[in-house]
Amino acid sequence: MEGSVQLGPRFHAAFHFAAEKHKTQTRKGKSVPYLAHLMSVAAIVLEFDGDEDCAIAALLHDVVEDCGGRPVLREIEKEFGPRVARMVEGCTDSFEEPKRPWETRKDEYLERLRTEDPNTRFVSACDKLDNARSVLRDFRKDGDSIWQRFHGGRDGTLWYYRALANEFQKPPVSNIASELNLVVNDLEQLTHNSSGETK
Repeated sequence: MEGSVQLGPRFHAAFHFAAEKHKTQTRKGKSVPYLAHLMSVAAIVLEFDGDEDCAIAALLHDVVEDCGGRPVLREIEKEFGPRVARMVEGCTDSFEEPKRPWETRKDEYLERLRTEDPNTRFVSACDKLDNARSVLRDFRKDGDSIWQRFHGGRDGTLWYYRALANEFQKPPVSNIASELNLVVNDLEQLTHNSSGETK
């Protein structure tokens, strides 16, 4: 993409929207404000040449799932337009509370990814890359104790990230896919070595 992305009032409004919706939330098993993750995903989008709508969707990608379901999706469409709303919807694996079982949601999400539009797949891949980096960083620091934070535990979490990495290696998000695949490879190698397993 030629030229630089200009972030205007819509991006700033999306930042404040996300900050307000997620203001009481923290990252899983940590005291880090959840907004830190959203900022990181938006930064990855921009670093990989995403446009302003993709960066806005990155800031908002979890707000439907974690802060109110489809009524919030309608707010997003009204405030930020149908293109952003479509990307946010495509990044959402649950629209209701209580959420359905973890494995069911992840299986269905992986199936949906195969037919999502390129922009949605791009934003989703940026999200998963930031999450995988966080898991790898935490495992290096805290070891096997981190798996208690995840519904899928060790085996389910590793399975999900490997399935995501494989799916995202299909075009048109190959640059992101390569980055995600490297992180997942590192995570698999580190966890297998830690447990004494061999590939």
